[in-house]
Amino acid sequence: MILSDYEIMTLLRAGELRIEPFDSMIVRENGLDLRLGREYCVFKNTGRILDPRSPGSAEEYYDCRVAGEEGIVIPPGSHVLLHTLEYIGLPSYLAGLVNLRSTWARTGIYVPATVVDAGFEGQLTIEVIGSSFPVRLYPQDRFLHLVLVRLGVPTMKPYKGSYLGQRGVRLPKFFSNASGFGFSR
Repeated sequence: MILSDYEIMTLLRAGELRIEPFDSMIVRENGLDLRLGREYCVFKNTGRILDPRSPGSAEEYYDCRVAGEEGIVIPPGSHVLLHTLEYIGLPSYLAGLVNLRSTWARTGIYVPATVVDAGFEGQLTIEVIGSSFPVRLYPQDRFLHLVLVRLGVPTMKPYKGSYLGQRGVRLPKFFSNASGFGFSR
């Protein structure tokens, strides 16, 4: 069952669902409009093979930065990792489905299907694929729509993976020993 705005507000008031920072404008009819954070990582065009068993340095594959007032430009056809401003905490009986807000989808940028597991807590890291033309995004703009789905029964194994509690852009876990901005948390 997809949660309505009424159910979302009830869970927030009861402390069952966490959203920080919270702004009532992000609660929509059937989900949450999450805003963009400031960190982003652009995938580098390299001929080097990324081997998850011996990944090398994250800096070889990603160019990570912090957006200023000029925002973030998503180049045509590029792949960029972004994160949400909101830190969310889901109980063991809710999962989330991440979609791009319709306005942004109409610019041609694309977000692959993403599921937020029951019990997850943290800021979301999301991949954006560029349009046919450059698109500028600004931190704190509503960008993603998170649909919350109530499970039939609470999960027996709430999310406890390596991305639990993440803040900012989090790169693949096989880069966990890398150092520098955007490469470790």
